[in-house]
Amino acid sequence: MPASAETHFGFSTVPLAEKQGLVDDVFHKVAGRYDLMNDLMSAGLHRLWKDNLVNLLDPPRRRPFRHLDVAGGTGDVAFRIARAGGADTHVTVLDINASMLEVGRTRGEAQGLGGQLSFVEANAEELPFETGSFDGYTIAFGIRNVPRIDKALEEAYRVLRRGGRFLCLEFSAVDVPGLDRIYDLYSLNLIPPIGRMVTGDAEPYRYLVESIRKFPRPADFAAMIARAGFSQVSHRSLSGNIVAIHSGWKL
Repeated sequence: MPASAETHFGFSTVPLAEKQGLVDDVFHKVAGRYDLMNDLMSAGLHRLWKDNLVNLLDPPRRRPFRHLDVAGGTGDVAFRIARAGGADTHVTVLDINASMLEVGRTRGEAQGLGGQLSFVEANAEELPFETGSFDGYTIAFGIRNVPRIDKALEEAYRVLRRGGRFLCLEFSAVDVPGLDRIYDLYSLNLIPPIGRMVTGDAEPYRYLVESIRKFPRPADFAAMIARAGFSQVSHRSLSGNIVAIHSGWKL
């Protein structure tokens, strides 16, 4: 990458080469309370959004299914997929952050899902898998933290088999009059203090809510997915467009 390349880190501008380290630091700080904070920040709605994601994936129960869940360190989505599929469903949980993966590995073993899960520490921009390795790919609330989103999408396309499906759950741009103002007030002014009370540090959550504002609008992100090679690209808005589920197929 060019030495002068820059990108956003929340509302700040940083050298592209430095963003990954800054993001890693955020998630090392919040790993132990990450899922608790998701409950508090979304009033539990993240559970319904993730259920919608897995329902769309619809892993088969009567044949082997190889799935890759990226940026899924604590296992919240992977556990749902493992339970929704049959005994031959295997989910590889990939995350660049070792602290998040350790939380997921511990939780998965406690829930008796260890045999259906693998945990891999790696970068979404450079996946350590052969082309066509997976039947499905999900990434929930993680793509906006990737420094080079286009590279991550290209890698998602590469590692899927023909007929495989890409699904991304990510925050979006609230478009319901009135709700947009309430959402901005809550997320920008209340979530960082809640983060300080629960984790002892407000700054990781200040970054996380700022990063939502920097993420492309749904139509723009759909165009990026299509440029990576995916077909039948679509997106579905949930909860007044607080989040959207993006879909694409490798055909």
